[in-house]
Amino acid sequence: MSDEQAKKQQLSQAFHTQTEEEVLSNLNTTPKGLTEAEAEKRLAEYGSNELDEGKKSTMLQKLLAQFKDMMIIVLLIAAAISALVPNAEGHREWVDAIIILAVVVINAIMGVIQENKAEQAIEALKEMSTPDAHVLRDGHNITINSHNLVPGDVVLLEAGDIVPADMRLFESSSLKIEEAALTGESVPTEKEVVVLEDSEVGIGDRINMAFSNSNVTYGRGKGVVVHTGMNTEVGKIANMLANADETETPLKRNLNQLGKFLTFAILIVAVIMFFVGTLLRDQGWVEMLLTSISLAVAAIPEGLPAIVTIILAIGTQVMAKRNSMIRKLPAVETLGATDIIASDKTGTLTLNQMTVEKLYVDRHEYDAQGEVPADSLAVKIMNYANDSRFDKEGKVVGDPTETALIQFGLDLGFDVRVEVEKEPRVADLPFDSERKLMSTIHKLADGRFFVAVKGAPDVLLNRVNTLNVNGDILPMTDEEKQTILTANTNMAKQALRVLGTAYKFIDSVPEDLDSEHIENDLIFAGLIGMIDPERPEAAGAVKVAKDAGIRPIMITGDHRDTAEAIAGRLGIIQPGDDSAVLTGAELNLMSEEEFASKITNYSVYARVSPEHKVRIVKAWQQAGKVVAMTGDGVNDAPSLKQADIGIGMGITGTEVSKGASDMVLADDNFATIVVAVEEGRKVFSNIQKAIQYLMAANLGEVLTLFIMTLMGWDILLPIHLLWINLVTDTFPAIALGMEPAEGNLMARKPRGKNSNFFSGGVMSSIIYQGILEAATVLFVYWSAIKWPVHTALNVNGLDATQLYDLQHADALTMAFVTLGLMQLFHAFNVKSVHQSLFKVGAFRNKTFNGAILLSFVLMMGIVVIPGLNDIFKVTPLDRSQWLIVVGASFAIIPIVEVVKFIQRRMGKI
Repeated sequence: MSDEQAKKQQLSQAFHTQTEEEVLSNLNTTPKGLTEAEAEKRLAEYGSNELDEGKKSTMLQKLLAQFKDMMIIVLLIAAAISALVPNAEGHREWVDAIIILAVVVINAIMGVIQENKAEQAIEALKEMSTPDAHVLRDGHNITINSHNLVPGDVVLLEAGDIVPADMRLFESSSLKIEEAALTGESVPTEKEVVVLEDSEVGIGDRINMAFSNSNVTYGRGKGVVVHTGMNTEVGKIANMLANADETETPLKRNLNQLGKFLTFAILIVAVIMFFVGTLLRDQGWVEMLLTSISLAVAAIPEGLPAIVTIILAIGTQVMAKRNSMIRKLPAVETLGATDIIASDKTGTLTLNQMTVEKLYVDRHEYDAQGEVPADSLAVKIMNYANDSRFDKEGKVVGDPTETALIQFGLDLGFDVRVEVEKEPRVADLPFDSERKLMSTIHKLADGRFFVAVKGAPDVLLNRVNTLNVNGDILPMTDEEKQTILTANTNMAKQALRVLGTAYKFIDSVPEDLDSEHIENDLIFAGLIGMIDPERPEAAGAVKVAKDAGIRPIMITGDHRDTAEAIAGRLGIIQPGDDSAVLTGAELNLMSEEEFASKITNYSVYARVSPEHKVRIVKAWQQAGKVVAMTGDGVNDAPSLKQADIGIGMGITGTEVSKGASDMVLADDNFATIVVAVEEGRKVFSNIQKAIQYLMAANLGEVLTLFIMTLMGWDILLPIHLLWINLVTDTFPAIALGMEPAEGNLMARKPRGKNSNFFSGGVMSSIIYQGILEAATVLFVYWSAIKWPVHTALNVNGLDATQLYDLQHADALTMAFVTLGLMQLFHAFNVKSVHQSLFKVGAFRNKTFNGAILLSFVLMMGIVVIPGLNDIFKVTPLDRSQWLIVVGASFAIIPIVEVVKFIQRRMGKI
């Protein structure tokens, strides 16, 4: 067999199903480790024990990628036309071109910045590697840099170490390893030197393995390295991160759709206008080409990308104040489209903090928050048979289960530090995974010794022959034992981790300190039920999400019973509904087609691996859902990146999970996600309002120009269109992005993955409102020609030609001002697509009020200020003309209000 074949065979082996001898033989090593020469050879063969950086795009590649969007391409074409093609007066519109290019460049730079931030995920994963490892080389215990570890190295582990590579254990002395970042399991895993039969068992159940980057919390162990670098479990996660496809956000998809629609619509209208003018109106083709191009430029909302970016940025600021830190701008809007919130359990829905919840003593079950007897022997035992310690700041440190027991004692007023001063520990039997017990011996003031024992209830009950009930020592009958076992079962059904406590008194400490002498003839004291409890606000947040049509699901590495119980308590599923729970092992047996057909049946996924999480997210996405995935561990990173929006935890989250996320919760509070969803819905609604406003205005301009051309009238000049777009488009559209949320936002169902900015009646509103704007402007122009009202027309001394020119100049000015002012009045209409202006509040947005006022002043200024009206080729209007212009412009508000009223009465909304 060649070296390459041997390497592939080694990588594919299920070492957890092999005996120690088989593992050592397959890795061609010994219990004394490798020789230095062999280690150097393997280092050259397998490479350094570190994660690959992955393929990175250059800065130029990232920058060029930003110009692939259809909207950006349309804007670049518009900029080129403005700069290269002269208008009717022979001038090129350099100002237009510069503004458009500035918008495009700023948008591209922001995109590159966000992409650079996203690449920090892999780099953070690399930095997790431990610097040193204790290995046997040539039979000697030495310390080396973990990067130099190779398969076949024998590594020694002890409490406080970070596991430097994936290992198969062959020695374990009370070894416990905390693997929450990889598996989601909130309790450290007790490692045992056994041979497992199932080759497909999940990594959380591989109790004879230790995985790279997990933490040794208790005991000691020894094992042989089986995988290093990118072949470790954490390496597989890094590879999934590097190769994950970037999910297209709803915002990006909607903007692309809008860009394509505008491109084709504008081209069609421009071509029609060109042929109508040249063939039907008998105008010169050069003149009509320039007119068609002017129309095309007028139809493009060149400020839209900048306005969308500004609205998103405003949303990020609001969300930051509410503990949601946005890493990628489109994530703000994506939240509003969320159908599924796929939440990790540990640290997200729960506190990631083991807590005593039930106590069974004196034949009675107590809630931990209730009236638990503080003088109970069970409380004393759980504190005595405990290896936790206090650091310099007085914080309890150690195994999470044991620190929870100490904290429970402190909450009841039992300070173990004080008690052990009076009754010091003189000997102990450490916890052992085979006997599943731990005992400590304490010297009493009367010279006797108190033996405190805690451990697995079923094992402990075999060691007791009496029980303590309210101070009375009674025989342990079969009936009593069955009552205790029933209490144990009831706690276990509530997903509680149950420990039993017992004790006895001895006159002296035996020389043979073993289980047979110490842990027999015990007196039963009670049971302790513990759990990683749900966050207090999580159940309320789940209910709000459901009311908003969002389906919360739980994806966890924890056991099925624990996940089911927590999900039931939170309201994610009905309590006891095990049919809504799917395990990773069951998922492995399903084909992609079968899983896709049953995806909606499950709301809880337990005992899953990182690959399962990605598969679950993809299945929901294939079902047409927008998926938000929360998580805090390394194991969550691939699914966070795969999801439409990844939500990392800011406090308990690893740097890897934060780096793979679109949004980070500063308070790790599940309820904050629901708040963020509401803000995301508001942002989408406001972007939709801005688009409705801009598109209706641009449609009005296009139709006005088009019909003026057909009628052979004077048409609005490019400078008129530029000024209207600059003044009436930008400020009001941005201000619409700051509109408060409408009251019924969280009562609406998610808008759906296939929705777009034109959904929900927006397209029909754009069409009729754009037609209304054009019709009003054309009517004002026509009536000014038909019935001139300017007092100058009655002045003697003007010949017919002068009167004609002034008449048409007045008409064009009135059309220009009407078009501009009407758009400002129309901005009030789009405060809500369907609700009445009087219900949403016409003037409650102070920013909007200021924007309208500023735009109004700028619009009026070029007409009334001498000199400016000459530059813009407009004429001063008298009082009668102003009344006509303002009246016609304002008319759009009552007309749209009537249409909205009819729509509501007809049930169109």
